[in-house]
Amino acid sequence: MKTTILLSATLLLLASCRKQEQYDATGIFEATTVTVSAETAGKLVDFGIEEGDSLAAGQRVGLVDTALLALQQKQLRSQQLAAEQSSPDIAAQAAALRSQIAHQQSECGRLARLLADGAATQKQNDDANAQLKTLRGQLEGLLSSLDKSRNSIAQNASALQYQGEQIEEQLRKSHITAPISGIVLQKYAEQGEYATPGRPLFEIADLGHIYLRCYFTASQLARIRVGQQVTIIADFGGDEQYEYSGRITWIARESEFTPKSIQTQDSRANLVYAAKIAVRNDGRLKLGQYGEVRL
Repeated sequence: MKTTILLSATLLLLASCRKQEQYDATGIFEATTVTVSAETAGKLVDFGIEEGDSLAAGQRVGLVDTALLALQQKQLRSQQLAAEQSSPDIAAQAAALRSQIAHQQSECGRLARLLADGAATQKQNDDANAQLKTLRGQLEGLLSSLDKSRNSIAQNASALQYQGEQIEEQLRKSHITAPISGIVLQKYAEQGEYATPGRPLFEIADLGHIYLRCYFTASQLARIRVGQQVTIIADFGGDEQYEYSGRITWIARESEFTPKSIQTQDSRANLVYAAKIAVRNDGRLKLGQYGEVRL
């Protein structure tokens, strides 16, 4: 009887050892998730996605009310057009003075010839030149004033344009889009609710490319490297298991205490090193599912 009990205990121990040797590390399947938040404030006039929906990167999934922004955009465009139209026509406004200057130059030339022939006085010649100088000063002042006025109007129009571009950016941000291709995991808002900047709207993850976050002991570090191909065994409960090809993409530089849900080859190991193993999902793998690694 004692021999039978001893034999049974030995067989159980061997079976346990074989099971322990079936894996080199264990972990949980995870994915890179993105939480999409509202970027503008307003009522969600369109937000019809549901949890489990498959979205493509850039796909429009919702809209924050843009009525007020559209009115502000029209107002700014009207103000900008009015400012641009009020810019002075420098050439037209200076044309009269330029004509007077041209006439006065001719008069100065005529008086200079008369003065040389003794048919005009020096005072007449000096007065004509003084008048020409005055007209030139007036033209210079007018051009300076018109140039300052035009620059000021141009700056105002430019400021209005920048405000319009800000409104354009807000309008763009009012359209809610999927940042990546993936599956909607969680939905945090409903159509008709009020959105505020920073409020989470939904969470999305690419479940086609997931990774197993597993843990190795210090004695195993010499056997693993980034880029190494390994075998992943996904546990679906009972005896249902499937093997997948995986590739180590990251190994932690610092150790950490073994998580309670993780088993290691060395049951005495308190400190382990986390690693990520990329796996291509065939549709069966789920987030949070348990998996084993075989080197």
